[in-house]
Amino acid sequence: MQAKAREVPVLQDLRAGTAELHIRLERQLPFFSDLLDTNAFQRLMQAYYGFYMPLENALLASDMTSADFDLVSRLKAPTLCKDLHALGLSAEAIECLPICHSLPAINCRPTCLGVLYVLEGATLGGQILRREMASRLGLNADNGAAFLDIYGADTGRRWRDFIAYLGSRSLDTGERGAVVMAARATFGCFERWLESREVLI
Repeated sequence: MQAKAREVPVLQDLRAGTAELHIRLERQLPFFSDLLDTNAFQRLMQAYYGFYMPLENALLASDMTSADFDLVSRLKAPTLCKDLHALGLSAEAIECLPICHSLPAINCRPTCLGVLYVLEGATLGGQILRREMASRLGLNADNGAAFLDIYGADTGRRWRDFIAYLGSRSLDTGERGAVVMAARATFGCFERWLESREVLI
């Protein structure tokens, strides 16, 4: 997979352009904190839902993905909603959860790619988090942590499929820059949202 990844110039740009933001956010997430219990995990997933749901709706409304990319099958908010139900929230409570209104702009295909890079990349880290939450809190795909293993055994393949999709786009230098800026904006908006919901450490 690494050999293929090196063949995608925009992926190199994305990794270089978002590495610092990625590391900073990871350090603030409470998944490995001794203070994380089931209630704190529920609050964290509520915050995740409050960001993913409006952002994925914006992706759908933008119509900026091509016909050969199945966006619907990659949406995470429906699984987050099911997790919140499993964690004890009613449909009415989920409907009333705060949602983020400060989202990255999705106004062209490159910005769509940048947002997708962050959302799809997060699924890889979910594999480590899945094991941690199962060990620490006894949570799994059946009782509130399906989001952390959303693609299951297909996680690696679906990431490679996304990288192939990314590499198949014809992007000039300016468009590659727009992809990176959108990814950076997504990290920034997500971090500020989680901070406002007081779920970071």
